[in-house]
Amino acid sequence: MTESSENYDLVILGGGTAGYAAAFRGATLGMRVALIERDKVGGTCLHRGCIPTKALLHAAEVADTTKAAGDFGIRAEFQGIDIEAVLAYKDDIIAKNHKGLQGLVKVRGIDYISGEGRLVSQDTIEVSNDEGGVSVTGKHIILATGSEPKTIGIDITGRVLTSTEALQLADVPESAIVLGGGVIGVEFASVWASFGAKVTIVEGLPRLVANEDEAISKNLERAFKKRKIGVKTGKMFKSVTQDDDQVHVELEDGTVLDADYLLVAVGRGPVTQGFGYEEQGLTLDRGFVIVDERQHTGVGNIYAIGDITPGLQLAHRSFAHGIFVAEEIAGLNPAPLVESGVPRVTYCEPEIFSVGVTEKQAAEAHGADAIESLDYNLAGNGKTGILHSAGIIKVIREKDGPVLGIHGIGARLSEQAGEAQLIINWEAFPEEVAQLVHAHPTQNEAIGEAFLALTGKPLHAHN
Repeated sequence: MTESSENYDLVILGGGTAGYAAAFRGATLGMRVALIERDKVGGTCLHRGCIPTKALLHAAEVADTTKAAGDFGIRAEFQGIDIEAVLAYKDDIIAKNHKGLQGLVKVRGIDYISGEGRLVSQDTIEVSNDEGGVSVTGKHIILATGSEPKTIGIDITGRVLTSTEALQLADVPESAIVLGGGVIGVEFASVWASFGAKVTIVEGLPRLVANEDEAISKNLERAFKKRKIGVKTGKMFKSVTQDDDQVHVELEDGTVLDADYLLVAVGRGPVTQGFGYEEQGLTLDRGFVIVDERQHTGVGNIYAIGDITPGLQLAHRSFAHGIFVAEEIAGLNPAPLVESGVPRVTYCEPEIFSVGVTEKQAAEAHGADAIESLDYNLAGNGKTGILHSAGIIKVIREKDGPVLGIHGIGARLSEQAGEAQLIINWEAFPEEVAQLVHAHPTQNEAIGEAFLALTGKPLHAHN
């Protein structure tokens, strides 16, 4: 193994959203940066996660719109799904984004090193590759090796899939069982249902998207029932067998479900094994690298960011981590990330967004008598009616205090996470938000209407 002759300020292990964000920001701050990645720059988000799943969800939206075209006076006929063309559309988006990232790596003067990296000292990563490998040393090390699907001991083979295999599935299932009613599970259930599959979600917890406010979960379950998506909550998985034609899933209560495929969507775990982290003194808990509020591991000049650290496993959180640590190393003393202020979005149909705490969390933190909440029904929103959708905006405040949480479910509501995060992170009072003028007719004005109602002056809503 050769030793790199470069004198790096920053060496980053992992070229996903967290790693490349740190590399880009470090380079713009004048650092000499090495970015090590064993697969492709962009990581899971670009190649096996955010981007491809949202491409499939948009294709699903087009399918649903075509089926309902007559409701809007448009003569169109839904003739089915050309899955090869759908996959080609998805892959083209990935390829264009990947090419763009490669260009940014090059133009910013970042040394991209392909291969399997391993932390061998507090300032050195050894990289094994087809050329024999190289030893890379830097003044600062950032670990950003990402996450992968959890399998809870289930053998992923044949008709049993994780999201990785599901994104490459070359046929449209006639039926599918989704194990897990979290973000990944409900998104794939939504896609397959739109494509024409009979889908059943099995979730061990009492409700779908259990991390969301209870009102959001109830609305999603109602919408999925209307879409004929089966939902079995409070049901525990026992086992799965398969043959040439189907999977056979047995639940703990003895129920047996049959389908073309089983998607295991029970969350994602950190990718931290085999990289030498513990050998160099880093603290791991359930596979996560433990860091302080400055993302420092407590060892040398080593930082950890993104999905390998406890907290929300979201690409935009990873971007923020990468930018933060690069600025921290540069001595800019950036403000640390406040986890509750990070927007969360689920892109099923209907879409879900949330920023801040749920009503239950707010009550636990401040006391039930110290908070106020309001559900604004989107039946009062003109644009929602135009879209033939339904849902709610839910807002939670501290009495005589700031907004604590904003949650929404409805068509295309993911785009409303932007204003919601500004309200939460600037600790706005409902009275301040109610003064703002929101464009009509838009989905966005539903946020304004919710705060008008919360402050006692409802417009298109009952008091």
